[in-house]
Amino acid sequence: MKPLSFTSTQKSPPCILFCLPNETSNFQLLSPALATVVSFYQVYHFHFMDDIDIEIPKYFICPISLQIMKDPVTAITGITYDRESIEQWLLKGRSTNCPVTQQPLPTFSDLTPNHTLRRLIQAWCSENASLGVDRIPTPKPSIDRFHFLKLIKELQHPDSKMKALKELDLLATKNDRNRKYMVEAGVPKAMLSFIVNCYKEDCTVNGLEEALSVLSLIRIPSSEAKSLPKENDLIIKSLIWVLGCEFRTQAMVKSHAFSALKTIIETASPVLLQRLEPKFFEAVVGVLKQGTKRVSQQGINSALHVLLDACPWGRNRLMMVETGAVSALIELELGSPERKTTELILGILFHLCSCADGRAEFLNHKAGMAVVTKRIMRVSPAADDRGVLILSLISKFSASSWVVHEMLDVGAVTKLCMLLQMDSATYLKDKALGILRSHSDDWLKLPCIDKTLLTRYIK
Repeated sequence: MKPLSFTSTQKSPPCILFCLPNETSNFQLLSPALATVVSFYQVYHFHFMDDIDIEIPKYFICPISLQIMKDPVTAITGITYDRESIEQWLLKGRSTNCPVTQQPLPTFSDLTPNHTLRRLIQAWCSENASLGVDRIPTPKPSIDRFHFLKLIKELQHPDSKMKALKELDLLATKNDRNRKYMVEAGVPKAMLSFIVNCYKEDCTVNGLEEALSVLSLIRIPSSEAKSLPKENDLIIKSLIWVLGCEFRTQAMVKSHAFSALKTIIETASPVLLQRLEPKFFEAVVGVLKQGTKRVSQQGINSALHVLLDACPWGRNRLMMVETGAVSALIELELGSPERKTTELILGILFHLCSCADGRAEFLNHKAGMAVVTKRIMRVSPAADDRGVLILSLISKFSASSWVVHEMLDVGAVTKLCMLLQMDSATYLKDKALGILRSHSDDWLKLPCIDKTLLTRYIK
């Protein structure tokens, strides 16, 4: 088999030329993606406009990157790739098959280091060093889950726990492979246990920030969160305690705490969610009142998810209202946040307006009706849904003379009429029509109403 031909001064070819064995004069131009598949069977020559061509043995080349392999590993299909290339191929979800053989290749399949091939490549590079070929260094030993199991054990010793936490934080930031092994080794549960111990000891200085950082990077798998029903109550109390503490990196730490809290609440049992205490809502709403000054946008969205997941229970809604959640949500929406944030805010306000106290707090805020009306038909279908349902609840259960006038003043009547002209969901149009019909007599008496527009729909 002929070797490949590369130049020593170029890292990647501008194009690939190949020929079939019996048709050496019939060259075709291939894309690198197609070349990846057929390179296992064909002989290639990479041509460069340079004075020096260096012949490279074909088996030194990664079928994915078409570069000399630095850390060759063999997949379960028997094909050798450069570690970085095959891991990216699998982790980015490009395909679940081996790029060369097209055989199934699990995302987290084992990759065996090919030490013999690596030594051959290094020897070849050394022999051609005078021609400008850089020697490929020996890769550091690959970290596996046993290394992380060792670090988890070190967390139990006061002298080594800070070093272990910092190493975990560093490794979690590096790549998806490390994060995968951390989950397999049980690092999420270890970090939660560490946070709970900090809560019990009321200690915020020794590793709490690092533990929360690691937890945010690797996430808590849903399966693992569901397996902690007995510990969930204590974990929630610990994370709420974190929200009330002061840190150097305040916004980052609290965002990480909200991210963990969101995962725990999402998988918590209904029994646990019904037993949430007022302190829980005081802490979450308290941070929301401070806005992005004390927590990142991602942290705010996580906090809103937490409240939304707790809304189905009337007891929780009453506690939210008592802690000032309605006013905090309206103030947050007045800042014109991103689409997802608006959808979450309107979703929570809809639940809170289903109770009398929530509607009273909503109407007590001067901007409540106006901001909800403004968001209809400006954000997304989901926001339209929640906005119209909020107006429907107000119109049905809290329609005083002042409220009816307020709906007209802020443009709610006009928005509802416009919604009927749009390609909206049938149930949403029915809700809008119901609101218009229920108060049309009052609105038609006012001189500022467009009677033609309103009467068109209420007949």
